[in-house]
Amino acid sequence: MAQNERIKRLQQKKHKKRRMLTIIGVPLLVLLLATVSYAGFLYWKAMDTLNTMPNELENTEDVAEHDVAVGGKTTTKRDKGNISILFMGIDDSMSRNYNSATRTDALMLATFNKKDKSVKLLSIPRDTYTYINAEGKYDKINHAHVFGGVQGTVDAVESLLEIPVDYYVKMNFYAFIDVIDVLGGIDYEVPFEMHEKDTEDNHNAIHLNPGMQTLTGEEALALARTRKYDSDLERGKRQQEIMKTILAESASVGAITKYSQIIDAVGNNMSTNLKPNVVNSMFSFATGANIESLQLDGENARIDGVYYYKPDDTALATLSSSLQQHLGITLVDGSNTIAAEEVEDKE
Repeated sequence: MAQNERIKRLQQKKHKKRRMLTIIGVPLLVLLLATVSYAGFLYWKAMDTLNTMPNELENTEDVAEHDVAVGGKTTTKRDKGNISILFMGIDDSMSRNYNSATRTDALMLATFNKKDKSVKLLSIPRDTYTYINAEGKYDKINHAHVFGGVQGTVDAVESLLEIPVDYYVKMNFYAFIDVIDVLGGIDYEVPFEMHEKDTEDNHNAIHLNPGMQTLTGEEALALARTRKYDSDLERGKRQQEIMKTILAESASVGAITKYSQIIDAVGNNMSTNLKPNVVNSMFSFATGANIESLQLDGENARIDGVYYYKPDDTALATLSSSLQQHLGITLVDGSNTIAAEEVEDKE
């Protein structure tokens, strides 16, 4: 009799355990399936958006691994896993409606080294004095887009830095604003009190006090664009810091449910020649990448009465060599092959 009671109690315990596992397991399974489905939906949506984005380059084929002239030599990538991307922020809005006469308000070049899982990020001041192929003369680099569009800007950056620009991403004001607003703003320490125009050029529409605060898209854009309170170099640094803050916020757990809206915001206000396979190859940089911020040293100058930012020749050569090394570039001059890191020793 006692034996039967023990068996009955064991059976009841097993039944309760199975029921408990069912109670816990079914919701977990549903959650897992929902997560996988959502991830699959986001991946499909991102790839579909990327495939349908306009490509404004004259050569619409994949331009990665192409060669450019470097001081009379030809460049060739050593490692195909290393790429460069030029980010262009366009000085345009509905109230401006500049169309083809739009300038680049922000230029940021990123080089990616797959082996080191490292990124070099360079802001190029908008008034940088350089040769503009599309214009046929030296001018401010932000005028390259006015005369030659995306292709003209890519050509100008390649000529300035003597490296290939493999891919570009061009965004207007609204892409920047919408992404930040979808994220619920970004936390950023404003370095000074400022009064600035908003996207539609309403004067003093943006007023910020110094200190840590949550910025809306309009406020973050005004802070990234302003040049009245410091220098072009500091402006570039600020843009890099804001970009890193956006990336960090986008990678947070709380942002996961907002990715669909972020894709919509970007897709409606961006053009690029990036391909899905390239984006897939960059997932390894999404977490834990070492990001190094660079700057283009130079000085303010007036040439024929016009203000420019004139790069220092020595600093520019050093910067160019550093980017070449990061991309793993080889310079070919006739029958001689020179690794990028050897260039400085041979000059």
